[in-house]
Amino acid sequence: MKTKDDIRETLINVAGNIFSKFGFKKTTMDEIADAARKGKSSIYYYFSSKEEIFGAVVEKEATILEKKILNDINTTDDPKEKIRKYILARMNGIKNLGNFYNALKNDYLSSFESIEKLRIKYDKEEHNLIKKILQEGIEKNIFYIKNTDKTAKAIVTTMKGLEIPLIVKDNKYKIEDRLDDFLDILYYGICKH
Repeated sequence: MKTKDDIRETLINVAGNIFSKFGFKKTTMDEIADAARKGKSSIYYYFSSKEEIFGAVVEKEATILEKKILNDINTTDDPKEKIRKYILARMNGIKNLGNFYNALKNDYLSSFESIEKLRIKYDKEEHNLIKKILQEGIEKNIFYIKNTDKTAKAIVTTMKGLEIPLIVKDNKYKIEDRLDDFLDILYYGICKH
């Protein structure tokens, strides 16, 4: 017999698939209930609203992405390679986690308090992770950075700017080429030394 947590997890998975296909606005609680083979009232036992179930879906996707990024960057001790692995894991993860990406970018969804809190939390965690990698690079005498906080913000902002081309143009090799070009500029600059 399934536990309450098992049923809740099943509903999150089912809802995630439906939100991915139709988007937040077009998805109904009836569709989620039908796909989960539950009565609509059963869905409301676990989630008070469509916004709440969407928030749970997005939070699950954010956790999956965070674990993937941490697993990837922890496979190396080289801070330069950690940044590369972070960027690749982040971009590929966002491409594959459409509900999370939608929550980060959709202005309509920012009106939901739970989504806005998640956005702020994710931005802060992402900034702190990059800052930590940069600090590690300084300690290993690999990076010379005057202000790790500002540099981390610049990197995170750049990653956000690369999201649209990634989502619109699904070509892994071009993304990796663009990534390598970006990393060359980040590591070596555009000025003669």
